[in-house]
Amino acid sequence: MRIFDPHIHMTSRTTDDYRAMRAAGVRAVVEPAFWLGQPRTNPGSFTDYFDGLLGWERFRASRFGISHNCAIALNPKEANDPRCVEVLDVLPRYLGKDGVVAVGEIGYDSMTRAEDEAFARQLELAVDHGLPALVHTPHRDKLAGTRRTLDVVRESGIDPGAVLVDHLNEVTVASVADSGCWMGFSIYPDTKMDEHRMVALLREYGTARILVNSAADWGNSDPLKTHLVGRAMLAAGFTAADLETVLWRNPVEFYGRGGRLILDEELLTDGAGVTGGASFAGNSVLRGGS
Repeated sequence: MRIFDPHIHMTSRTTDDYRAMRAAGVRAVVEPAFWLGQPRTNPGSFTDYFDGLLGWERFRASRFGISHNCAIALNPKEANDPRCVEVLDVLPRYLGKDGVVAVGEIGYDSMTRAEDEAFARQLELAVDHGLPALVHTPHRDKLAGTRRTLDVVRESGIDPGAVLVDHLNEVTVASVADSGCWMGFSIYPDTKMDEHRMVALLREYGTARILVNSAADWGNSDPLKTHLVGRAMLAAGFTAADLETVLWRNPVEFYGRGGRLILDEELLTDGAGVTGGASFAGNSVLRGGS
C-alpha cells in the first residue's frame, strides 16, 4: 500500500511517528501551515516557522524515507489577530519555491470579517502564483461555513478544480461534490471522520476528487489513519487500484498542479529504509508525476 498523506502537521510529531508511517506505506506528505496552539505575536514568528517547513522538516522526513512538501498561508484562526495579518505581505516570498505546493490552510475558523478578507486575498495569491488552495472548514457551524466557503471560492474566480475543501463529513460533502472542488476528509480517533464512515462515503461518491488525510497534529490524532482507511477499503471490497487512486494518485494530481511537488524517487522505493542517509539536496521535482 503506497500512501500520500495530503494533510499532516509533522512539526508536532515525533521521529517514532515518521518511522511508523514509513512502515505503514507512507511515502509522501504535505504539511500545511497551521496554528501552533500558542498564539504568535509577530510576523517574524511565521517566517521562522515557514523556513522550518521548507528546510529542517523536509530534511527530517527524508531521513525516514518520506518526501515532505508544504502549504504556506496565514491560517484562519490567526487571521483575526492584527499582530499577524502583516504576514500576508510576506507570503509571495515563499509561494514560488519548489516544495510549496499550495496556499493553505486558509478559510474559516469563526467566520469573521477579518477571515473573509484574508481568505479572499489568499485565493488571489493562489491564482497569481499558479498554486492550488487548501481550505479549512470551521469546527463550528460547519454546514454554514462550508456554504460560505464555496460562495467565496465562486466569487474569487479561481478554478474549482484547484481548490481542496477539507475536514468534510456526511453533512457537507454533497455541496462540495457539486461545486467541482476537491473533497478532503480528516480521519480522527474521536472526532471528524473515522475510517468506516469514510468507506461508506467512498461507496456513495466514488474515488474521484477525494483526498483522505490524518491531519495529525499536537492534539488527539493518529498519523496512521490513512493506512487504516486503506485496510478498511480492502475489507469492504475495494480494489488495489481504488486504494492507489485515493491514497496516492489523487493527492499527486491535486498538488502536482502547480509544478512544484517534490517526490524523491529514491524514497518512493520499498528498498529505502530508515538509514539516516537520505539526501536533502537530492530531492527531485516531479511535475505532475505519478
